[in-house]
Amino acid sequence: MAELGSKGVTAGKIASNVQKKLTRAQEKVLQKLGKADETKDEQFEQCVQNFNKQLSEGTRLQKDLRTYLASVKAMHEASKKLTECLQEVYEPDWPGRDDTNKIAENNDLLWTDFHQKLVDQALLTMDTYLGQFPDIKSRIAKRGRKLVDYDSARHHFEALQTAKKKDETKIAKAEEELVKAQKVFEEMNVDLQEELPSLWNSRVGFYVNTFQSIAGLEENFHKEMSKLNQNLHDVLLGLDKQYSGNAFPVKAQPRKKTKLFARLRKKMSSDSTPAKANKSPSPPPDGSPITSPEAKTVNHEVEPSTLEAPGASIPKSPSQSSLPAVVVETFPATVNGTVEGGASSERADMPPGFLFKVQAMHDYTATDSDELQLKAGDVVLVIPFENPEEQDEGWLMGVKESDWIQHKELEQCRGVFPENFTERVQ
Repeated sequence: MAELGSKGVTAGKIASNVQKKLTRAQEKVLQKLGKADETKDEQFEQCVQNFNKQLSEGTRLQKDLRTYLASVKAMHEASKKLTECLQEVYEPDWPGRDDTNKIAENNDLLWTDFHQKLVDQALLTMDTYLGQFPDIKSRIAKRGRKLVDYDSARHHFEALQTAKKKDETKIAKAEEELVKAQKVFEEMNVDLQEELPSLWNSRVGFYVNTFQSIAGLEENFHKEMSKLNQNLHDVLLGLDKQYSGNAFPVKAQPRKKTKLFARLRKKMSSDSTPAKANKSPSPPPDGSPITSPEAKTVNHEVEPSTLEAPGASIPKSPSQSSLPAVVVETFPATVNGTVEGGASSERADMPPGFLFKVQAMHDYTATDSDELQLKAGDVVLVIPFENPEEQDEGWLMGVKESDWIQHKELEQCRGVFPENFTERVQ
């Protein structure tokens, strides 16, 4: 019998809940159709909007904080792998071996401590802060249902009062239901009216504390990490001093166009060979000079070649030979599309097209006939390539200042050199 009674109570409660849902649904339909008025509270609705915004912001902050912690964890692992690699390559007989091991150990502990404190002081606080929202959200929803119950009871009571045939018993029962519904609603409404503004204002202090904690933890972490890095730097500096003769060599960028001057000189040599068909004409019988029908053109000026008659005692200079003149045309150098040189290229004490000076920071051993041999401290006068297409990336054309001062001659002294072996000084 007790079991049947229990089932009966349960069935009655279910039936009551179903009836409440039907009544609420009917009331909402009437309100949407405008056939029943709805109790409005604009102040509370604003509090609900603030609550939803606060929940959205807090959820995003929690997500981003978890992402940040995952990044810290990843950086910890990467730093650990890097220090492990250093320990492996650091040979036992090198000075500072024990120091590097201690630094690696402290590095790992520092990362672990940083991550754990972020979890304790930021993430757990964040979880606690967001933990209060589900309950309040549930109460807001329940308050909304109780408001519909209150409106429904009010409308039912008003309808019985205005009916033509009044039933006092039904009116009294409806009034009792109205008072009960109003009491339940107002109790929930008052509590939420107090809690929601307080929760909204608490966000400021929470954000301040959270980000202050993160900033403080980061500051301490980086200070301690800076000390470790300085210690590691000092250890490696000591190793470098002991093995300073085995410095890491500076390498030039590979060249695509090698033997540039070898090609140019070969071309100049072939061009300067006299052609068999280009023989000098015989002088006239009277011994008067004749003018060659051919002429040399240099910089667009025509100079007639004069042939002396046999027996003339004036010797010929090399410039009066029948070899064709080689015209070398220079192009202005461009750096990032800007023509350089300007007035400096016209200076009499500098080679044509002079751009700027560089000083060799490392020794460079030439590997081809068109390259300059450099010693640390050599000053090189940079000039443009005759054909910009011949220039390889990372390489410059120039003549050592000492060679230029001594010879004032470009053909035999100029050459290419790797830019990363030098530093611009002027």
